[in-house]
Amino acid sequence: MAELGRHDMERRTFLANALFSVAASVAPSRDWLVATLDEAGTARGKINSQQVEAIRRTFGVFQELDVMRGGGHARQQLSAYLTSQVVPLLKSNDPTNDTGRALYEAAAEQLYLLGWMAFDNGEHALAQRYLLQALRLAQAAGSTELGAHVLAGLSDQATLTGHPDHAVQLAKAGRAGLARGHSDACLADLWALQARAEAATGDAKAATRSVHLSETAFAGVDHGNEPEWARFIDSAYLNGEYAHVFRDLQRPEEAAHFARVSITESERQNRARRGSMAQAALSRAALDNHDLETAASAGMAAAKLAATVKSSRSTEAVGDLRTRLRDHHDSPAVRDFLDLSGALLPLTSARV
Repeated sequence: MAELGRHDMERRTFLANALFSVAASVAPSRDWLVATLDEAGTARGKINSQQVEAIRRTFGVFQELDVMRGGGHARQQLSAYLTSQVVPLLKSNDPTNDTGRALYEAAAEQLYLLGWMAFDNGEHALAQRYLLQALRLAQAAGSTELGAHVLAGLSDQATLTGHPDHAVQLAKAGRAGLARGHSDACLADLWALQARAEAATGDAKAATRSVHLSETAFAGVDHGNEPEWARFIDSAYLNGEYAHVFRDLQRPEEAAHFARVSITESERQNRARRGSMAQAALSRAALDNHDLETAASAGMAAAKLAATVKSSRSTEAVGDLRTRLRDHHDSPAVRDFLDLSGALLPLTSARV
């Protein structure tokens, strides 16, 4: 953990140039599931609860920054905090009493968030390393819910990097382990990400079923009884994921419906990253329906929001829209979108 954090802070080139590996997540996810199903925690250690609470408060602050400003915004600061403040405590404690276990769980939360930030910023090999370390600490802490949450992140990453079959298996492993814990929010997320993966494979029947099961699980969520990391598994997030499921299944009416729900909730919370991706999904749905005006309008909204955050997922979504819409540049609305998005996101424009 210490070496990973230092390398990240120093922007070591081997991390920037390393490749995402499907095989790397197979053994850790298997070991986590076996340990979750077969083991029980015992006790020792000596950290105080105030120190753990301070680490959790720090996590909450950085999670808010990630959600509102994007994964590229504050990862270096969180990595520095983890390396200087959390790692020394881990070295002198173990997860064998309540406070030691809480420390390992809090550290796993931070590692997960660092991995998610790297994932959102397009640094997939680094993200995978953070997520696997998070999974190991969640296993050591005996936190089935957090371990399942980490597997959800790994599943999401596997789908995005072109390995949806692996993503389905990771989501299933998370749900199997979650049977020993309880988090309706995490369960809803795992079903949603399984749907994303199934849609990527073209399995419409399975994907539609998984969306329904995700909605059912979310109906039972009481965020007052969920951990802090589950705070943003909400209507804005889940409906955005459902929109992408139906986008990939080329069912534009359903994609547009879920995208609009996500947009409304994102606007209410001022969540620019989620709003930008939902607007991009709405634009794709409109384009599939041959509605260039709506496609261009939603694309402009996506570009404006993407320009306010540091998120490669948001900028890549706008770049994808530019690629799809440039053949329709005879439309004045499309020309306006191409001009605006090119001005706001010049790097995206250059890649296109």
